[in-house]
Amino acid sequence: MIELARETLGLPPPEAPAVVGPSPFVCGGASHPGCVRQLNEDRYLVAPEIGVFAVADGMGGHEAGEVASTVLVNCLASIGGAVSPSDLLARLEDRLLRANGQIQDVARARGKVIGTTVAVLLAFGRDYACIWAGDSRIYRLRARELQQLSHDHTEVQQLIDAGTLTVEEARTWPRRNVITQAVGVRPEPEFERTSGVLEAGDIFLLCSDGLTGHAEAEDLRLRLDGAEPQIACDSLIALALERGGTDNVTAVVVRYDPHPGPVQRAGLADEVSA
Repeated sequence: MIELARETLGLPPPEAPAVVGPSPFVCGGASHPGCVRQLNEDRYLVAPEIGVFAVADGMGGHEAGEVASTVLVNCLASIGGAVSPSDLLARLEDRLLRANGQIQDVARARGKVIGTTVAVLLAFGRDYACIWAGDSRIYRLRARELQQLSHDHTEVQQLIDAGTLTVEEARTWPRRNVITQAVGVRPEPEFERTSGVLEAGDIFLLCSDGLTGHAEAEDLRLRLDGAEPQIACDSLIALALERGGTDNVTAVVVRYDPHPGPVQRAGLADEVSA
């Protein structure tokens, strides 16, 4: 089963986590236009049967950003079954290049620059890889410790890395939303990648900046720890909306569960108020 952004289909998020066949992954996904914008330019993909999970945040304005993110997610959905981790990565790279070309074709036809961020989690056996461009993020919760695996491709992040701005100053910097890498804006897209080995109980969060703009790392950890993936997604979306929802917000949560058993949900119930 492949799940695209549900609001595109006019459907609400599911009330229970998606479990697909013998897949070792339990997944959830949700997207919302937010409290300010009417159009949702975010899209997401949850495809545990092929080991591909993604979030894309389109840019380019009305009827443009949504086109870019939709093109990208549709290309990723066509990856199909891989025979090895390297094959899966090669298929992903091919689809990213295809999406880049298709988005540029649309941009030329419309006479404007459009593009989309992307955050992808690939999984094959116990191997995983994270690939991203832009400021959509990938986190991993392991043994109750949250780690940001991706690194923002933004002007403000470059200034933080150079020591020109502090994290606190960056929160109000005028150009904090300017991204430096995206799919569709250049003839040859640039991506960053990291990889590792899955451990039972690993939880991954892929999200657009509509969530991280309103939530600190501890907010994310509390809502991921001990919660079923779909419940965590719904809670994260609700948090962003409660805090203003100034942008489209999307969350995909994936738990690696090779030996399914009872899930302890005390983390969310005990530490996050209703």
